[in-house]
Amino acid sequence: MFTKTSNVFLKRSCAALFTLSATMMLSGCSEPPKLEKIAGYAEGTSYHVSYWSKDDVSSTKVKAQFDKALDAIDKEYSTYRGDSYISKFNKSTSTEWQPASKDFIYMLSLAKAINKESHGCYDPTIQPLYKLWGFQSDKLNVPTAAEIAKVRADIGIDKIEIDPEHLRIRKTIPQLQIDLSSMGEGYAISRLSQILESDGVENYLVEFGGDMKIKGHKPMGEKWRVAIEQPVALKDGIHPYQIVTINDENGVSLNTSGTYHHNFKDGKKDYSHILDARTGAPITHDLVSASVFGNDPIQGDAWATTMLCLGPDEGKAVANEESLPVYYIQDVDDAFKNSKSNALIQDTNITLSQQK
Repeated sequence: MFTKTSNVFLKRSCAALFTLSATMMLSGCSEPPKLEKIAGYAEGTSYHVSYWSKDDVSSTKVKAQFDKALDAIDKEYSTYRGDSYISKFNKSTSTEWQPASKDFIYMLSLAKAINKESHGCYDPTIQPLYKLWGFQSDKLNVPTAAEIAKVRADIGIDKIEIDPEHLRIRKTIPQLQIDLSSMGEGYAISRLSQILESDGVENYLVEFGGDMKIKGHKPMGEKWRVAIEQPVALKDGIHPYQIVTINDENGVSLNTSGTYHHNFKDGKKDYSHILDARTGAPITHDLVSASVFGNDPIQGDAWATTMLCLGPDEGKAVANEESLPVYYIQDVDDAFKNSKSNALIQDTNITLSQQK
C-alpha cells in the first residue's frame, strides 16, 4: 500500500483535502447529465471520484478499470507486499542493472530532480532513518548522533542510477532501499484520471488520500469547489480551513501535506514524523500544512511533502525559485498564519477564501 512511511513522505493519516458537498439545482425543462460517484479503498487509504459526461459512461465499467489499475500499482510500488517490484528491488543486494517500468523511471527521475532543487531535503531512500527513530513501529526512539550518521551513510538518491533509454535502474550500494510513497496518491490520481479521459470523460474530480485532480466543471456549469483542511487533529472529523474554487477547466492538481496527524512526545518535547534527510532528524519549524497546485499530481505530491521538510522560509524561497503555486499554514503561538508563494499570488485560475 502507499501508506506514508518515511521522512517527508509520511504525509497524513487523514485526508488533508475533501470535496465540498452541494445541492444541485435543476433549471429549465431538461435535466443535466447525472453526476456519477465512485468510492473505494486502496493503497491504505480511501478515494472518491465524481464525474459526468454527455455520453453514457458506465460507473460499473469505470470502477472495474480503476480496480485493475490500482491492483497493478500495488503490485509494483507497495512496500508492504513482499512480492511487489519495489520490495524485491529493496531486498536484492545486487548492484547490477535491473529492468524498470517507464512510470517507475519517471518517478525516480523526478525524485532526483526535486532532491537537487530542494538542496537534498527530498530523498525517497531514507526509510531506514524513519525506522531508526521508531516511527515505523510507533515507538519513539531518540537515536544518538553516531547512530544517525551510520544510517545516513547507507542512504541517498544519488546512489541510484537510471538508464531511461533501456528502461533499467541500479543501486550502487547493496543495502539501498527506495520508498516512493511520497508520490503514491499523486500517481494513483494520475492513473485514474487517465482512465476517465480514455473513456471520454472531460469533467471530473478525482480525490485519493486527500490529494486530487479537478477538471472541467459540474453538470450545471458550476465550478468545482474543494477545501483545504484545518490543520489540527480533530476527533470529530475534518473541518475546512480554506475554500478553493477552481477556475481553470483544463485540469488542476491539488496536493496537501500536514504534520498534525502523527507525532511523538518525549517528556516536554514533540517530535514530528517529518524527517529532514540532510540532518537525519525531525523538523523543528512551525509549518504544519503545505498545499501545492499544478497540473501533475505526481509532482505536486512530492513537492507538498518537500515543502514540509523545508519549512516556511526555505520552502517559500524554493517555491519562488521554481515558480510553484503553494499555500502555507504555520502554527505560530497556537494561532494559524497563512501565506502564499509568488506563483500562487499571481495565479488567477485559483480562488481561495477563508472559511469562517
